[in-house]
Amino acid sequence: MIDATQALAAINRLPAVSFLWPGMLWLMALLLVLAAAYVWLDRRRRRTAVAYPALRTVGLATPGRAGWRRHVAPLLILVALAALTFAIARPQAVLTLPSRLDTVVLVVDLSGSMRARDVAPTRIRAAQLAARSLVDAQPAGVKVAIVAMAGTAAVAQPPTRSKEEATAAIERLQPQGGTALGNGMLVALTTLLPQAAGDAQRLMNDEEPSRKGQGAGVSPDADTEAVAPGSYAPGAIVLFSDGESNAGPTTLQAAQLAAAHGVRVYTVGVGTPEGVVLSVDGWSARVKLDEAVLKQVADATGAEYFRIEDASGMKKVYRTLGTRLAFDKRDQVEITAFFAAFGALLAACAGMLSLWWFGRVM
Repeated sequence: MIDATQALAAINRLPAVSFLWPGMLWLMALLLVLAAAYVWLDRRRRRTAVAYPALRTVGLATPGRAGWRRHVAPLLILVALAALTFAIARPQAVLTLPSRLDTVVLVVDLSGSMRARDVAPTRIRAAQLAARSLVDAQPAGVKVAIVAMAGTAAVAQPPTRSKEEATAAIERLQPQGGTALGNGMLVALTTLLPQAAGDAQRLMNDEEPSRKGQGAGVSPDADTEAVAPGSYAPGAIVLFSDGESNAGPTTLQAAQLAAAHGVRVYTVGVGTPEGVVLSVDGWSARVKLDEAVLKQVADATGAEYFRIEDASGMKKVYRTLGTRLAFDKRDQVEITAFFAAFGALLAACAGMLSLWWFGRVM
């Protein structure tokens, strides 16, 4: 059985329809009049056929053997007129459209905690495999950049349209020490948007970024207007990490700066919330997946959070995330043409069926 919550979520995902000329919907009342007139004429025809059986031989009454067929064409015409009335009212809906994605920057966490084996074979290897799958899923025209992030962050592969180069860069990544999650996001942001380098550098140097107005959050430089989070369509950042950070600017500061530039930061949590005890170089510690931080980053930038904890989860992540990157532009679109074409198609079907069954168009 379908869960009630799932059903409600499916309904909420349906596009909300509005009308540019809603007053034209009053024409629907005429359809009720036409339907009532058809019912009245059909009953009158039946009574005539009963009172004057001889009329059947000259075709002035509908043959009884036609049965339900005689109602199909009028019903299709009625639905066609309803669709055309919707078209006259100029409906519009908020739809998810193909994005104009040009560049994706993948940030891979190489910190010591990524050596944990709560995700087989290791967290870092699972992140690499998911990143490779995401690269393979990108259209040929999309550029991919790779940022390696540990105690510091650096560009391992500048933006390239060569999937082989991007994949090779991912395979070269090796675990290191330290975790500067904020630095990794800032390097990715400046790789995607070089104009953000000024504020990114100030954050890295532990300075106050430029602000617009009292109480404003992190914003771009003064000569650049802040935009809505998630509104930058040509690019996106995907962060593969377990969420732990112990160096550099805070993760939330970096997320706020990305949001101020409209850049989406999709976060992929690698690990399990309960974690595992990791022993490296004589020290042991329990390393857990910090989902709260990764969810905050995704929410602040208008993106989504995903989690990898096993092989099936990894496949789901790159399938869903690949779809989000390809179709993540929501816009209000007029859908008049759809209803007009639907109405014309139904009217044509009604005419052809009537011609086929009764030898006349209607």
